Amino acid sequence: MMEIELHHLMLESLDGNAASYQLFLRQVSGLLRAYLRRRLSTTPDEVEDLLQETLLAIHAQRHTYRRDALLSPWLYAIARYKLIDYLRRRARHEALHDPLDEEAEYLRVMDDDAHASNKDLTRMLAELPEHQRLPIVHTKLEGRSVAETAGLTGMSVSAVKVGVHRGMKALAKIWKEQI
Repeated sequence: MMEIELHHLMLESLDGNAASYQLFLRQVSGLLRAYLRRRLSTTPDEVEDLLQETLLAIHAQRHTYRRDALLSPWLYAIARYKLIDYLRRRARHEALHDPLDEEAEYLRVMDDDAHASNKDLTRMLAELPEHQRLPIVHTKLEGRSVAETAGLTGMSVSAVKVGVHRGMKALAKIWKEQI
């Protein structure tokens, strides 16, 4: 439910609705705060600063959000990159003092999260029929054009577009059912 609501608020905010954008940022703040707290449990004082950096990045990059894409992976990718930037800055700063072994654990946890996300995506994609799965894999994951995907799959260009659209809706439904 949260994915659909946030997606709707994001689309309204992209269309210029300021009230929707404020509500979007409030709800996203709660999700990202929890995400960052789990990963910065040894440095809880840094969570709010990193949250603000992440929200600024979301604001600055909101024009890159694809309206037909799932919102959560886009949000968490930005948060993950901000977290990695923070950990690198911290590692450089503290390398001047004492060696830190803690960063390796943070990075391992983040690698585990990425691996788990890939497994989840692979499993969810496997639930889709081929005429939806292949267009998503080729266009969204491999970055191919719709025309290239049509050539690879033997589907028409419009069938590829419909497959992507319906497949993304189906993925959102599958993801919602798992929450």
